[in-house]
Amino acid sequence: MNQPNLQEIADRLESPNSRDRLLALASLRQVKASDAVPLIKKVLFDEMLPVRSMAVFALGVKQTDECFPILIKLLETDPDYGIRADAAGALGYLEDIRAFEPLVRAFYEDTEWLVRFSAAVSLGNLKDIRAKEVLLSALQSEETVVKQAAIAALGEIKAVEAVDKLLEFVASPDWLIRQRLAEALGNLPSEKSVSALKFLAKDDHHHVRDAATISLSRIDN
Repeated sequence: MNQPNLQEIADRLESPNSRDRLLALASLRQVKASDAVPLIKKVLFDEMLPVRSMAVFALGVKQTDECFPILIKLLETDPDYGIRADAAGALGYLEDIRAFEPLVRAFYEDTEWLVRFSAAVSLGNLKDIRAKEVLLSALQSEETVVKQAAIAALGEIKAVEAVDKLLEFVASPDWLIRQRLAEALGNLPSEKSVSALKFLAKDDHHHVRDAATISLSRIDN
């Protein structure tokens, strides 16, 4: 596959047509991080939100030493909550443990549920057991998707001590919560987890049943 022409991409990022700028960002997938990041920075404050959003996400994928401080600043100071959420998500892709404290602050202090959701997901990506308390508090969120993210993340960080709290969702009316629970329990081997997974393996929803069956196999192995 031919390498994209960097000058052509740079020119397209200057295009007045936002679609051109989006396509230029997409073409950076094939460009090494050290070459891609300077180009991504050209549109980090684009007038079009979809362009900005894609650029922020790209900083989580094209990792250089510059990316972390840029994403932290966006998470902590950007006035657009969508961009703050994108920055939180991109920090999870970086898997840089330095993001732990900023993500915890974002979860507790940001007023927008989308930012808290992204922070919870990324705390799971960091796989740091210190996130257990903040994720347990996220289980109390009024937003269903935040609960789903917290359940999944508690599995990612292997917080076996959280199993009792997680089992409170075994009869949730939301099948996606039950699915996330079944997936998480596969990372939390215990007698209670196995018992719950056997119950979930008979769930009315096939996605829940499938997730429980896979998790039981993972624990068995």
